[in-house]
Amino acid sequence: MNLNIENKNALVCGSTQGIGKASAMGLAAEGVNVTLIARNEEKLKAVLSELPNNNQKHSYIVADFSNPIVLKSKIEASNLDFHILVNNTGGPAGGPVFNATLDEFESAFTQHLKCNHVLVQAVVPFMKTAGFGRTINVISTSVKQPLDGLGVSNTIRGAVASWSKTLANELGQFGITVNNVLPGATGTERLTEIINNKANKTGLSVDEVSKNMMNASPAKRFAKPEEIANAVVFLASEKASFINGINVPVDGGRTKSL
Repeated sequence: MNLNIENKNALVCGSTQGIGKASAMGLAAEGVNVTLIARNEEKLKAVLSELPNNNQKHSYIVADFSNPIVLKSKIEASNLDFHILVNNTGGPAGGPVFNATLDEFESAFTQHLKCNHVLVQAVVPFMKTAGFGRTINVISTSVKQPLDGLGVSNTIRGAVASWSKTLANELGQFGITVNNVLPGATGTERLTEIINNKANKTGLSVDEVSKNMMNASPAKRFAKPEEIANAVVFLASEKASFINGINVPVDGGRTKSL
């Protein structure tokens, strides 16, 4: 399938590892000019050197999502016009929601919703001019079915999903779509952290925790980051022009609801 996104410009957040990196690689393979954004410049340089490049203009921006005001200034200073925005930020620390501190909620709200909003406000004017825009938010299946032990994440991801649907309703008339990809358990550093924490709290071995998590999916395995990225790339394409305001679980069938 020809996705018709050659020479489009994409801004991919959290793109030094995991799903973000895989999404950047997938978009670059389709001929997209990719701008990576994350806080670690050395890792950004390393990923930049790995991106498929057929006379494309790839670049990176160093930014920390704990400060939306600084993030906004970095994006504005880039002088880059983006057709595609992939919002992807590492999840909050695990734990019961009852035990969460106000600072944990505030930090997660800032990194996920506030920064997503800053980025959308920065890129949408060009998208309107171009008559083409794609925003894909990588969030979590918890927006359909809360996950045990991820209280703050469940709460904030739900807020991002509602924000996204509202934006989709407002921006659809301009040829701009806003959709959410909901990864299941995916083989990333984030998953390793969750497994280790659960093993420490339950007394189970890491292998036991991993097996139990894999068995929760009909596929009986973890997703590969590239499998999540495939959904991101498709939603970024012209072929997905009439797909708007939806949540797309990519979890091997784990989520119980439709």
